Amino acid sequence: MSRRIEVDIKVPNQTKYLGMIGRIGESLAYSLKGFQGNRRELAYHLNLVLTEALANAMCHANLCDPDKDVKLSISASDQDLIIRVYDQGQGFDMDAHSKLMAKTSDEGGRGIQLICKLMDEVEYLREGDSNVLQMIKFLN
Repeated sequence: MSRRIEVDIKVPNQTKYLGMIGRIGESLAYSLKGFQGNRRELAYHLNLVLTEALANAMCHANLCDPDKDVKLSISASDQDLIIRVYDQGQGFDMDAHSKLMAKTSDEGGRGIQLICKLMDEVEYLREGDSNVLQMIKFLN
């Protein structure tokens, strides 16, 4: 029976913390015991997904407001990895946004597309007074 590891992190709404959070994702990729795939690739993907998701929450949802926070929840077992990013913004229609193809000249719009491509399941939910971007990666 595998045990689930759970980590909750509260991050000030400042992009200077993105690198640190990305490195947490990398470390996690190398510590997952049940994962049989390419750990280096998983580490890169987790860094990218975490950085993009938190940057979106900080800059788009929380409008770079320094009085707000972003909460990150990571839950891992031998079977899956669940990442949840909570923001205090107005929310958005992820289905409509993820179907739009960002052009290379666009300033933004590629982050959510990358997240959807790299993770196995992605959904955007409302929980209480927060929005939650939930991303799941199956490990087996």
